[in-house]
Amino acid sequence: MHTATQSLLTAIRLETSGVPIYVQLRDQFLRVIGSGDLGPGEQMPTMRQVAVALKVDLNTVRHAYDALERMGAITLERGRGSFVSARPPTSDPRARAEDTDNLAKQALALAAAGGIDPLALAKRIAELAQMKETSS
Repeated sequence: MHTATQSLLTAIRLETSGVPIYVQLRDQFLRVIGSGDLGPGEQMPTMRQVAVALKVDLNTVRHAYDALERMGAITLERGRGSFVSARPPTSDPRARAEDTDNLAKQALALAAAGGIDPLALAKRIAELAQMKETSS
């Protein structure tokens, strides 16, 4: 197994928090993509590699990858693999607002499940966005 793929797979941690495994996988891959550790055009680990490394059902991994594809984070190319998408084109304002609202609701739900104050989370997100903007 490629060392970058292996290090990515060893970094994934599944919790018994009640959050579905496919959601945990989806969110962790989104973090890796969002941080730039996997950039546009880079190949994702195969679904089978993820399933074997994490000892989870292949259909669970497929569910996570399908969700990532629906979000536009990855593209699935039959026979070639899964690749990180180029930055998605800006959608119409109404769709962008809906996507933003859905993401905010997901973040709030995850914060509530983890016992994290939503205002502290919002402040931290703003700080991280500012840091990313100044480093670009």
